[in-house]
Amino acid sequence: MNHESQGIIVGVEGQVAEVEFGGAAPHFHDVLILADNPSVKMEVYASSCISRYFCIVFSSSAALTRGERVINTGMPLSVPVGRAVLGRVIDAFGEPLDGKPFPADVERAPAHRIEYRAEEILTHREILETGIKIIDFFCPLLKGGKIGLLGGAGVGKTVLLTELLHNIVFMRREEETVSVFAGIGERTREGHELVEILNAQGAIANASVVFGPMGMHPAVRMLAGHTAAALVEYFRDVMKRNVLFFIDNVFRFAQAGNELSMIMRIVPSEDGYQPTLTSEVASLHERLVSTPSGAVSTIEAVYVPNDDILDQAVQSVFGHLDSVVVLSRDVYQQNLLPAIDPPASYSSALSPEIAGELHYQTVREVQELFKKAGALERVVSLVGESELSQEDRTLYHRSKKIRNFMTQNLFVIEEQSGKPGQYVPLKTTIEDVDQIMAGKFDAVPEEKFLYIGSVKELKL
Repeated sequence: MNHESQGIIVGVEGQVAEVEFGGAAPHFHDVLILADNPSVKMEVYASSCISRYFCIVFSSSAALTRGERVINTGMPLSVPVGRAVLGRVIDAFGEPLDGKPFPADVERAPAHRIEYRAEEILTHREILETGIKIIDFFCPLLKGGKIGLLGGAGVGKTVLLTELLHNIVFMRREEETVSVFAGIGERTREGHELVEILNAQGAIANASVVFGPMGMHPAVRMLAGHTAAALVEYFRDVMKRNVLFFIDNVFRFAQAGNELSMIMRIVPSEDGYQPTLTSEVASLHERLVSTPSGAVSTIEAVYVPNDDILDQAVQSVFGHLDSVVVLSRDVYQQNLLPAIDPPASYSSALSPEIAGELHYQTVREVQELFKKAGALERVVSLVGESELSQEDRTLYHRSKKIRNFMTQNLFVIEEQSGKPGQYVPLKTTIEDVDQIMAGKFDAVPEEKFLYIGSVKELKL
């Protein structure tokens, strides 16, 4: 063995080993193995100082001691890809979690990959309908784009993400589309429920699931996102398929990087996060692009700590999103589900060229109405509704009717709610909102608009 490819362990802390190389320096993401025990593997993660590197240990670090020799394989971690992973559940290392081994000749690809050249990236200008009124109307998802579901704990991010999975994957049944789900730092229970849903709906055959659940060390949680991205890239580039990519939760990905930086004693930035936060989040999102080979539509949940949307980890995701759906605790407490805050949500697809003139103008009018109603709400809270003029009172009630109309029964909580789920076409939503804005239902009480699919369900 060439001595230039060998190093010595000089320190171990948690799942991080510090390795010194006397000869040729390794590349980032190279896999190292113990000279005396090749089953113990680690990945070069960051530079510690001249000739020393922090390495993520993939197995238990309890057996590592200072002075042990490691050998650089010169290769990054590879994971199974292709048809063999469709219908399968794997961990961050590509190992099966469903009890079925992979064949010996399974195709493999690096978990990490370099960026794409700009000319290979394709921009789509087509809306991907979800059947959820408030999303399709206020913050539509671009086919081949990225949509973020932002909210604090317990406001319905995972429920909404699962509903999107149900409506797009189970109801649309696009045969040329495959799905990849990455569970990053979330509960194992939620992973089991997802797999059960996929099995029950017969959709597991066209889906791959990658788990790096909470409780695993941060290196595994970070790696789960990149492993899932490797699957996405192979489906898109080699199999020429469109891909739906679901991530729950991107904040846990950023948080894992923060935990690793603390172990490595990297000085944090002023906001308390690692100085490499932006580049780490970008390293994942820049792989999830659409090319002439296939479109990658990404739907990702983003936990907002302490309901502070200005948190730096949350802000680092914003620049990569085409559509932002903000879930509000105040809206949730009003029992308006999905608990989305329309004024805080937005989409780059909401333009006359992409959404169409009618959709664009209708949303603009509703946004203006909500703005006026917000000012009137403050007047009502102080002096009462009776002090409003007749015109202002009409606008005030129309805004409440439209907000109530945007509530919807979801398929994924049918058993808990006892009400059947609803899939509402975007065309129906626009037409119904247009009628409400025109005053056709001014005489109908606003409570009647709660949890209906269309205004045709109103009993006038």
